[in-house]
Amino acid sequence: MRYGDDDRESRNVEDRRGERGGFRFPGGFPGGSGGNRIRIPIGGGGGGSIWTILIIGGILMLLGVNPLDLLSGGGQFPQVPQMPESSRQVPTRQAERGPNIPGLPGGTQVSGQDDMKRFVSQVLADTEDVWKQVFSSFGRNYSEPQMVLFSGATRTACGTGMAQMGPFYCPLDRKIYIDLSFYDMMKKRFNAPGDFAQAYVIAHEVGHHVQKLLGIADKVQEMKMSMSEREANAVQVRMELQADCLAGVWANLNDQVKNRLQPGDVEEGLNAASQIGDDMIQRRTQGTVVPDAFTHGSSEQRVRWFKRGLDAGDISQCDTFNTNAL
Repeated sequence: MRYGDDDRESRNVEDRRGERGGFRFPGGFPGGSGGNRIRIPIGGGGGGSIWTILIIGGILMLLGVNPLDLLSGGGQFPQVPQMPESSRQVPTRQAERGPNIPGLPGGTQVSGQDDMKRFVSQVLADTEDVWKQVFSSFGRNYSEPQMVLFSGATRTACGTGMAQMGPFYCPLDRKIYIDLSFYDMMKKRFNAPGDFAQAYVIAHEVGHHVQKLLGIADKVQEMKMSMSEREANAVQVRMELQADCLAGVWANLNDQVKNRLQPGDVEEGLNAASQIGDDMIQRRTQGTVVPDAFTHGSSEQRVRWFKRGLDAGDISQCDTFNTNAL
């Protein structure tokens, strides 16, 4: 991807990096215990210990989140709101492809926290531009989400957010949370480098915000409350795959307007989707694959739905809830 100094940065970025006090013991946790975070899993492997897992599990239980809900299963699915039909027309303005300047976000190399903050702010701005147009095409207004940058841990309306959770979207405050060190983990642990892979992570979480605005997230949460764990996890897989598809739709429409994609970008995105599939993460962390424990979908599923959105550029192609072919 290619960005320069003239590209707009979103004003909806809150920088909490360096703040202290993400945890408040013993009087509870910032933001309380309500709400379910929607996230890209980072898995374990390499740096974690059993004590780290137990501590995180205990914290999640105190927050009212069952750690087993971070796993998944299968089942039958009641009707959820379908994806609206949208016009595929986008503005015809074509951004000039500027020089590939080393050091600029999207150039030869993105380095340093300041450059990374600028990059994610520019990506978020692009999501705002695209989704405003898409929502307008079916007569709706798009309410922009906020993105919170943090280090280690931070308060959220869904409880305490921790870097170990990976990037996540909190539907209660409609904010995306990300510790930028996750991108180093993508490159080193998941073998998923590249600026478009980084943009895909943001676009996936923005996809969850789109689901919230369309009423899909609330309907899914309501359904899960009356389901068994296995059924609820299977619904969550469909939720995550739809967010992957929406990330692909964004990439398609954004490139039509702003010519962001460069050779190799699509491959970066597909590789990132593959590397964070549940089966790949399970192989890394436990050495075996347990399909009944999937919450986000297999590598093959995540690649397929991201590519479907990328090829179509149409959100009506992202109805993961009314298909038997995931």
